[in-house]
Amino acid sequence: MAHLSRTTWRHLSRTAECRSTALFSKRPSTCLSTSRAFTTTSCNRTDGVFRELTAQRLQTPWIEALRKQQAEGTSPSQPSGTPQTPKERELTPKRMDDSFHKVVLPLAQDPWLLDTYLNSSGHIRLGTIFMDLDALSGVIAYKHTGEDVTTVTASCDRIVINHPLTEICDLELSGKVTYATGRSSMEITMQVAKAPKEGEKIKNEDVLIHCTMTMVALDPGTRKPVNVNPIIVSTTEEKRLYALGERNSQIRKQRKETALIKHTPNDEESDLIHAFWQKQLQYHDPYDELRKPDNAHFMDTTVLRTATIMQPQNRNRHHFMIFGGFLLKQTFELAFTTAAAFAHSRPTFVSLDPSTFQNPVPVGSILYLTATVVYTDPPLIGAPGEQFDAESNYTRVQVRVDSKVRDVEHGRSKPTGTFNYTFNVEKNIRVVPKTYQEFMMYLDARRRAEQVKETLQEEGVGISPETAEKSVTE
Repeated sequence: MAHLSRTTWRHLSRTAECRSTALFSKRPSTCLSTSRAFTTTSCNRTDGVFRELTAQRLQTPWIEALRKQQAEGTSPSQPSGTPQTPKERELTPKRMDDSFHKVVLPLAQDPWLLDTYLNSSGHIRLGTIFMDLDALSGVIAYKHTGEDVTTVTASCDRIVINHPLTEICDLELSGKVTYATGRSSMEITMQVAKAPKEGEKIKNEDVLIHCTMTMVALDPGTRKPVNVNPIIVSTTEEKRLYALGERNSQIRKQRKETALIKHTPNDEESDLIHAFWQKQLQYHDPYDELRKPDNAHFMDTTVLRTATIMQPQNRNRHHFMIFGGFLLKQTFELAFTTAAAFAHSRPTFVSLDPSTFQNPVPVGSILYLTATVVYTDPPLIGAPGEQFDAESNYTRVQVRVDSKVRDVEHGRSKPTGTFNYTFNVEKNIRVVPKTYQEFMMYLDARRRAEQVKETLQEEGVGISPETAEKSVTE
């Protein structure tokens, strides 16, 4: 037996005594908050996602799922082709509250749990909260659809900071299905708020994050869309939420129909491209005194890239694909780093603008992420008649993260999604596109910025840069 010092034995004895006191006495024990006792691995299954949500996502150990797949000789990336969803499913309309689910993160009570949510400066990492929100959306979706289907995240329509947190506190994550017409998709509305005291309701000023995601139901065998239960509404609040879901659906369709991949820029956008081109000619004209200002940076100098192998610890409940929350976390932290490198200033998160999940990411594959600063507001050059404060001390920076996945042998590659994050930085700085591709990315980001600004004004949400800087989240 290995030798243990007296100090170690005293620590172990005190730990055991503390755990015994906590288990067999009703008195609160302070020992559990200051020391970490030995436990079995099954007691604390968490990978940055709160264990209550992880337990519902991971129901079978990876080794068992892998051995079963190897024994059956099937490929997890290919559908079996045999329908598995019952033809006579119960699809009667459901109420919004039927899918309601909430969890409380005891961050103020459990320092070891808090340890998985903090960054180096003591701020709560928003990327880990995004993981929790995606995991929660899956729980809510299955409460609505039942277990006969596979639900996947199709898009993250929006994540917005409503009110900043000024202290570390317990957080309540809650949500429900708020829009479903009976087809395959459903919109889930969620929020993150300061957990209220027993018997009290959440106050509007205690809501940290508002989030909407679109989930799609698929047949597990064919991977084709299947219908889900439609939503019935009755109260004024339910009608408001349903109307917002309907509007978001229309915006998605309109954005798809008018996408720059299908249509040329409109007249105003063409004028803007021409103005940028003229300005760059002036920058390089030896007979013109105008030169590129020090606060303007070409888009190609803002790019950051990463490559990561996908491990089974971040799989979804169907074992062989990575769950969407992990992708949100990875893309958010790369976007944050890109904004910080661009501005040489600490960014403050504003929103995740409408973003899409295109293809699943298999366990064991290589995920490639490319982040680019694609738009700044105020812009360097505005469209004709556009009003903005060119001397503002704050700049809103939009970062686009493109993701693609390859197998380990690098034989095949496919895009997996595009994510659009917006940050505030305390600096007067501008991004300048040069190539035609960069102009298309710039115009797409500009459209998103205008659309998000319009919807936020309609709903009366959003905070000032000065207020956001006081938050303990990052």
